[in-house]
Amino acid sequence: MTPFFEDKSIVVTGGAGFLGLEVVRRLEAEGCRKIVVPRSREFDLTREDAIRRLLELAQPDLVLHLAAVVGGIGANRMHPGEFFYKNLIMGVQLIEMARKYKVSKLVAIGTICSYPKFTPVPFSEQDLWNGYPEETNAPYGLAKKMMLVQSQSYRQEYGFNSIFLLPVNLYGPGDNFDLQTSHVIPALIRKCLEANQRGDSEIEVWGTGEVSREFLYVADAAEGILLAAEHYNQSEPVNLGVGREILVKDLVRLIADLTGFRGRIRFDPSKPDGQPRRCLNSARAEREFGFKAKTSLEDGLRKTIDWYRQQRGW
Repeated sequence: MTPFFEDKSIVVTGGAGFLGLEVVRRLEAEGCRKIVVPRSREFDLTREDAIRRLLELAQPDLVLHLAAVVGGIGANRMHPGEFFYKNLIMGVQLIEMARKYKVSKLVAIGTICSYPKFTPVPFSEQDLWNGYPEETNAPYGLAKKMMLVQSQSYRQEYGFNSIFLLPVNLYGPGDNFDLQTSHVIPALIRKCLEANQRGDSEIEVWGTGEVSREFLYVADAAEGILLAAEHYNQSEPVNLGVGREILVKDLVRLIADLTGFRGRIRFDPSKPDGQPRRCLNSARAEREFGFKAKTSLEDGLRKTIDWYRQQRGW
């Protein structure tokens, strides 16, 4: 990094969340002292008047839009309408207001859920429109993808500098461990550790275990976002990932080993698997702004497990 962020006023939506906290920490480490993190109780980003108040207060040079209503497969199945509306309206209104308030740059964070269900692996940015997303999280994925359409059209018509990043599944310390809304890694860590505490002989895992996923450590994701904020100013979307996938059944065994769970792992094929495979081609990120993930999955899992143990006092 360079002194790029030191004199900037920066709004980080979702800055109190899992990824946002890491981004804010890194901005502070880079010398930025003008960071505004809007909280939903004061700034409801689904309301235009709240966004206007935020931009008038912060007068930002840069907006990092990380805020999202998000969850795992179960949460997406229960709240498809909410996930679609809130994510869509936040993005649409924030980009429009940022343009009107002459914000110099906006970084929009999308989702791997925007990719078609049967995207060729590894996922390349040019395949983003070649099909419909996996059904269980299509409303969320499509709502976030509309920020790419808006970003590109606003650059074309107004010259507005907005970029769109597509991080793969994130994990790490500070993740959401609520079994009703969490993603796969925190859910598995919690299940294994609680089974150890109770002396349970087995854990249940949704799906067949035969689908694959790619995971990016949250600190690496934050680094990629800030590199792009500093160096990337083009309309094409950019993947942020590691470039390696793992079968869910192998992920479960790895987490069981790292947590010391020695019981039976029972897969429930009546529950949805989600997208068949997920693995990103991140060559554009490395080429355009020098991003390359540093943390191995095993090291990242150890750090995440240690953090969760500490939070629970185990």
